[in-house]
Amino acid sequence: MALILALDQGTSSSRSIVFDEQGRIVASAQQEIPQHYPQPGWVEHDPMTLWTSQRDTARRALQQAAEALAREGRGLAELRAIGVTNQRETTVLWRRDTGQPVARAIVWQDRRTEAQCARWREAGLEGLIRRKTGLVIDPYFSGSKLQWLLDHVDGAREAAERGELAFGTVDSWLLWNLTGGRVHATDVSNASRTLLFNIHTGDWDDELLALMQVPRSVLPQVRPSSHLFGEALPSVWDDGPPTGQPDLAGLPALQIGGMAGDQQAALFGQAGFEAGLAKNTYGTGCFMLMHTGTQAPTSTNGLLTTAAAQPDATAAYALEGSVFIGGAVVQWLRDGLHAIQAASQVQSLAESVPDAGGVVFVPAFTGLGAPYWHSEARGAIVGLTRGSTVAHIARAALESIAFQSTALLQAMGRDVIASGGRPVTELRVDGGACVNDLLMQFQADLLGIPVVRPRVVETTALGAAYLAGLATGVYANPQAIARLWQADRTFYPTLSRERADELMARWERAVRQATTS
Repeated sequence: MALILALDQGTSSSRSIVFDEQGRIVASAQQEIPQHYPQPGWVEHDPMTLWTSQRDTARRALQQAAEALAREGRGLAELRAIGVTNQRETTVLWRRDTGQPVARAIVWQDRRTEAQCARWREAGLEGLIRRKTGLVIDPYFSGSKLQWLLDHVDGAREAAERGELAFGTVDSWLLWNLTGGRVHATDVSNASRTLLFNIHTGDWDDELLALMQVPRSVLPQVRPSSHLFGEALPSVWDDGPPTGQPDLAGLPALQIGGMAGDQQAALFGQAGFEAGLAKNTYGTGCFMLMHTGTQAPTSTNGLLTTAAAQPDATAAYALEGSVFIGGAVVQWLRDGLHAIQAASQVQSLAESVPDAGGVVFVPAFTGLGAPYWHSEARGAIVGLTRGSTVAHIARAALESIAFQSTALLQAMGRDVIASGGRPVTELRVDGGACVNDLLMQFQADLLGIPVVRPRVVETTALGAAYLAGLATGVYANPQAIARLWQADRTFYPTLSRERADELMARWERAVRQATTS
């Protein structure tokens, strides 16, 4: 039975999971990572923490796997590959000679480059960038973040021009460290989120590089998502185990065989290999993707066209909608409002009231993403009365995740119908918040279609493992992977369409209030 180690470096935590070839979890470890907010609208991570937390969770997961396997007379010799998935758009810049970052990583949520993006929009560049990248001009993406680092870190631009610096999204940063600086590469799904990559030619775009003043020498090589990227150095595992833990020094040499941005990896983990299948991931943000095959449609409803995870050299695309604040609203209830002590308490608090009591929560803490794309929006709680309680606010916070996701699928449906396609008939869900039954039922009620939760909800890591397994021969083809997908529970809509439409209209009114300065 082959085993695959998946590294899942997310916005809130680093996670490592060992899967067997049937897609079952053998062992896992997770570590929360600190967020840095040096100014309003700025969000940063320490790149070294991203790496060391990911390395340490991998060691713990492997040690747990070794213990579990030993009870069956097996061992880690069954490990075949490593798959990597990551928070996308987060921008890291480091020195090639020392491997040391020149600054903190600028996180995808960061809005510091809005003024630069506004200048590009005012210069009429939206159409050009949309045609080449499938994206809109927004601080969300990596290009303006990289330009900011080159312009604001002392000596960075000069060092970059001399070829001394390397840029990467988090996948590239992890790959660099896993291979001891031998490999500087990314996959097509992460490259497609930078504003620098032409999704039609499959290469970095010289016109966009000149526009954003980014020297080509800092950029990683771009590969398919399933590819033999390089071999992890044995020294990654050599620090020695804690007392009483299995020794990892005898691990086989492991190829990094899969890399994909978290949302494309999740679509792959949901067996979304063909046009028409849609999934929504409920993490720090919410991300809905629908595979569109080898066609790269242009949305007229505020969605993005992005590269899907590529199992080979054949181009693959998806329509995507991104919600900036999804599960992060629960973190705010815990850390900002102090309404709960742990995120797991939110469902019971929300269920203590029959509904939100007319309260609507628009969690635009860092602006609104698709389909609104309003960077100046700010959070708003509307509909409060003397009878409103913290339980109503908690329920409204949960419902905000479903409202935003419904707006995405409605926009996606309009695009699909306009292009002659068929509307989505079910939504596959994953991510940490999809285990919340209250949220999933409300999501089905708003959408009016079944919401299907898979048996393994860690589909982001699972997708990375599947991609690595394809590259190393564990799986013969994507069809063999599709046969492994299994549903755990299906949530069917119970609300009338009239009532669902009323709720969505109330949500849209609240959005207009949050976007009116």
